[in-house]
Amino acid sequence: DALLAVVVADGVAGRRALASLRSSNVHGAVLALGLGTTAVSNPPAGADAVRPHVRSRNAQVERLLDAVLASAVRARSFDDALDLAMANPTAVVVTTDGDRFGPSGWRLGAAGGGATAAALDEATERHAAAQAELAAADQAVQAARAELQAARNAEIELTRRLDQHDATFTASSEALARTQGERREVGTEIETLQVAVTEITQRLARERTRIGELQALLPALEADEAAEAEAAKARGELRAQLDAEAAALASQRQNLEVRNAGLHERQAFLERRLQETEQRLAADTEARALAAERRVAVERSLEALSRLADLVDRHRRTIETRHEELLEIRRRQSDEVRSIAARLDEVRRRRSAAEKELDESRERMRRVEIDEAEVKLRLETAIEALRRDHDMEPEAAEAVDMPALPEGASAPARVRDLERELRLLGPINPLALEEFNELQERHTFLETQLDDVRETRRELLRVIKAIDLEIQSVFAAAYADVSGHFTQLFDNLCPGGSGNLVLTQPDDLLNTGIEVEAKPSGKNVKKLSLLSGGERSLTALAFLFAVFRSRPSPFYVMDEVEAALDDVNLHRFLGLIAEFRREAQLLVVSHQKRTMEAGDSLLGVTMQPGGSSKVVTERVSTVSSA
Repeated sequence: DALLAVVVADGVAGRRALASLRSSNVHGAVLALGLGTTAVSNPPAGADAVRPHVRSRNAQVERLLDAVLASAVRARSFDDALDLAMANPTAVVVTTDGDRFGPSGWRLGAAGGGATAAALDEATERHAAAQAELAAADQAVQAARAELQAARNAEIELTRRLDQHDATFTASSEALARTQGERREVGTEIETLQVAVTEITQRLARERTRIGELQALLPALEADEAAEAEAAKARGELRAQLDAEAAALASQRQNLEVRNAGLHERQAFLERRLQETEQRLAADTEARALAAERRVAVERSLEALSRLADLVDRHRRTIETRHEELLEIRRRQSDEVRSIAARLDEVRRRRSAAEKELDESRERMRRVEIDEAEVKLRLETAIEALRRDHDMEPEAAEAVDMPALPEGASAPARVRDLERELRLLGPINPLALEEFNELQERHTFLETQLDDVRETRRELLRVIKAIDLEIQSVFAAAYADVSGHFTQLFDNLCPGGSGNLVLTQPDDLLNTGIEVEAKPSGKNVKKLSLLSGGERSLTALAFLFAVFRSRPSPFYVMDEVEAALDDVNLHRFLGLIAEFRREAQLLVVSHQKRTMEAGDSLLGVTMQPGGSSKVVTERVSTVSSA
């Protein structure tokens, strides 16, 4: 009964709550805190007190629980609860199944664990409450957005005012710079400083007025989170401007101190000059009068410099005072900014907490909606499946008797078995015959194509075999010719030596390689890597001309093939050239004079100084006669 009651702080609040309910003609219950009693200290045998199993973090709620659950005990079973209720009529006996036996009556709890109408009503009420909370939260968000827009408008206005203030401050800074430039003349220095002091005083008054205006705006901005942030930003910018002004004043102070130091140095210089003058006047009495006049002038200058130094000191003290005042203003504004920032952080925390509560409410509402939709979907799916599979309405299906089940099997297990058998059978395909005919036609077509491919493959293999035989025969003939010519030419180029071409795989002419064996006169080595550069060149020339002789061509091109040959071998090479020149045309690129002399024509490329390249052609016979 206490679950539906309203909990109030004390008995006075309870009286007011009851009076309000009575005046509104509304039924309800009220529980007042602070009216607790002592819990059951000695529960009957076979039962234990309910109160120790219920806890709260609030001390007053603990006392309220003492009052509500003072006489409540829990029995181990239904029979024990009934016996305890009959033996103790004034006690409230409950069971873990929800049964309750008390002076006001005996009530049995629900046997099943499913949802009841009361639970459904409670869920509906929670849903309605969540909807109300969501609407309130949306209204709060809209209000916050409106406040944020107002704060942004205030920020724009403050930014405009600050820009105006920056322009004024910039103009004042330029005027101050001009004033510092005009101080170079001693006569106008006092008036310029007075004007500067007046301007600084006026600017200070404007700054104080501006600070007062900003302080007047602060209470209105404190109610808005974004406005407070922008006010803090504006004060930060103002503090930066005051820092810049303080830096300018400090620079002005430093300049004055430097000028004062310069004046002191000039005074010391004049005093030294005065002492030197007095020393010279002591030696020259006639010039003493003139020195006295100059001394009077110097003393006047010193007096003027002294007055100027005093004036600079006064202005320096004024600037220091102003600097201290600005520092104090900066400290106060820093304190205000920190306080505003603290309030802003607090507002942000409250806003974050509200947003978190709103998100939680929305999440709860979504879960409730999802659960409700899932239940409706399962119900609609079951009804649709019943109508589609069995052509039966839900009411008729409920009225039909349950089919007989095998011995030892339950209805859910039988349903699972039948579903598994249906899955094993697989879906029924009404187009299976048509698909089979199509696949059979496709199979016949593919078999025909496969036969064609096989026939083509056999034909290609026959062609490849014939080509391989032709390649082998051509290669064998070419190898025999080149090998014979190579042996002969190597003997001509290296008298007393021997050279041969050897197949690496004589039984497999398609994959075989060719090794060159060269044995010059007086050497037992055959590998080219062990020969000298000239011997390797001769071997290469022998192989090259053996190929030329085996397969003649109309012309041959060679590029510095005799560069590594000595005179004797060069003579043999030129003899080989003379032999081949009768059958073909040879183009030889060379730097050897003897090779050039053996040619019929000489072709060269030359470049005149400052000109372009030019091809020069000369006949050897013409050159010899000239």
